[in-house]
Amino acid sequence: MQRCKTATRWLCGVLLTGMVAAVTEAPVHAQGSADPNPGALTLTAGFDFANAYFFRGIPQDDTGVVMWPYGDLGFGLFSGDGALKSVGVNVGTWNSLHTGDAGSDGPSGKLWYESDFYTTLALGFGKGTNLGVTYTAYNSPNGMFGTVKELSFRVTVDDSGALGRFAARPYALLAQELDGQADGGANEGTYLELGVGPGFSIPRATVSVPVKVGLSLSDYYEGLTGDETFGFFSVGGVVTVPFTSAPTRFGSWNIHGGVEFLMLGDRNEAVFGDGSHVIGSIGIGLSY
Repeated sequence: MQRCKTATRWLCGVLLTGMVAAVTEAPVHAQGSADPNPGALTLTAGFDFANAYFFRGIPQDDTGVVMWPYGDLGFGLFSGDGALKSVGVNVGTWNSLHTGDAGSDGPSGKLWYESDFYTTLALGFGKGTNLGVTYTAYNSPNGMFGTVKELSFRVTVDDSGALGRFAARPYALLAQELDGQADGGANEGTYLELGVGPGFSIPRATVSVPVKVGLSLSDYYEGLTGDETFGFFSVGGVVTVPFTSAPTRFGSWNIHGGVEFLMLGDRNEAVFGDGSHVIGSIGIGLSY
């Protein structure tokens, strides 16, 4: 059956690493006397609300209210000055709750549509280069799609040291399905995502502009005419406003919101019934 996931996790991905990058890039946090949590254990969490959810361009549900509670626990294992700058491990969960057709108003009658569990090995190298290797199990508590297990590799370059405010922060994500199919197709697929995440500061807030394209290298977007290479293109804007100007005993809290314009490939357009969609979201985040 088709997997009914509902809005891309572009905002969650932007926020999970310091509320500006993806969880697979979580570095070892700097040790500073002003930080009330100078240890090797860090926590990132949040709760977002959205009007729709597309997973890598695959349409899920644009009815009712979509809610995304998530949490990530990071362990800083190593920090050094050699070729390998840092080693960390992250474990976490990401969830999607729906009041619309994929949730409580749908055939299952249950709110909890999706629950994902992941673990990541994060390696930091010189010149802002980071590698994240992540194993993820995508599950549906209300039975709207079958479990999908995936192994992914994400390379990110923080070019802000060289380019300053003109930094693009490019990344590439390669994901291989091990068991199950996100598109509900016949074969496990291979997915490639390329993107950038430039950002800048304004008084009392930060703004990021994530841009990405999702592609099938093999059987990831299976349609009536076979596998289609182009899955989606998206561009968004995210504004993050911190509650405090410095970390506190209770962590650093923020409120964030964003808008994403999503353009779908032929296969996803045929499923959704439209070639584009605008996704809006707002939420609260914590890092400690």
